[in-house]
Amino acid sequence: MSATAHRAHRGTILLEDATVVDVTSHPGDQVVMRLRAPEIAAACQPGVFVHLRCEPSLQMRRPMSVMRADARTGTIDMLFKVHGIGTRALAARQPGEVLSTLGPIGKPFRLGGYRPRPLLIGGGVGIPPMVYLAEHLRRCAGVTPLVLMGSEVPFPFKTRPSQILVPGLPAAVIAAMPLMEDWGIASRLASLNAYPGCFEGYVTALAEHWLTQSGVAREDVEIFACGPTPMLKAVQALAGRFDLPAQVSLEEYMACAVGGCAGCTVRVETPAGPAMKRVCVDGPVFEAASVVFD
Repeated sequence: MSATAHRAHRGTILLEDATVVDVTSHPGDQVVMRLRAPEIAAACQPGVFVHLRCEPSLQMRRPMSVMRADARTGTIDMLFKVHGIGTRALAARQPGEVLSTLGPIGKPFRLGGYRPRPLLIGGGVGIPPMVYLAEHLRRCAGVTPLVLMGSEVPFPFKTRPSQILVPGLPAAVIAAMPLMEDWGIASRLASLNAYPGCFEGYVTALAEHWLTQSGVAREDVEIFACGPTPMLKAVQALAGRFDLPAQVSLEEYMACAVGGCAGCTVRVETPAGPAMKRVCVDGPVFEAASVVFD
């Protein structure tokens, strides 16, 4: 790879002072934040993330997946879970405050050439990229996916019984994400915590149930997923078992998030052999079959 190609991402990352529009708290220490960042919003694609300065006294930024981006309003939405000093400070920010924001960063999900029945699988804080991708599929590609989401804390929205029939799923599994219902996109939820209407088990087990029972032709299905590493490893195995193409967005701790520190590398199989790739700028999206999970 040439030095120019190696640094190609540097010309696409913007630095913008984003204004906090809204901060909404949800059960399980989850927060949805909306920022007005017109330049970044116009450049976003499903699967990218932004790197936020949580507050002036904290030098280390925090990476946040983009859940929605609207170029018309110049806004981006993020969902995150409070689990440390940085995210706690971020959750305390108020409308009107300004956050230094780098973005959009990373390689997005494939933006075209979709099979007729995309299967989107999101786990925990891996849900936001699936929301963004589902909206892209509906608006830009004319393809309606099935969206499956799993969480072991309460979902960051009030669930709704789905009005969209999904052959191949258990009849009792009816809990859905209201936003997806409003878009006419079928969604179902999974958890080990026996939430009403949810599949009792891992979200990948729900996906396997649908793949086995729906009767949908395998050549019509492809998988897109984001979530914790054990879930993505299970998605990789599921895609291999059903011989399906799959893209996964990896979650990894990041320092610089712009490819300089190489602190977020993952081993990937390439045509030239094994290689260490940076999740921040070579990903976060990779072909599932290429990732070497520990």
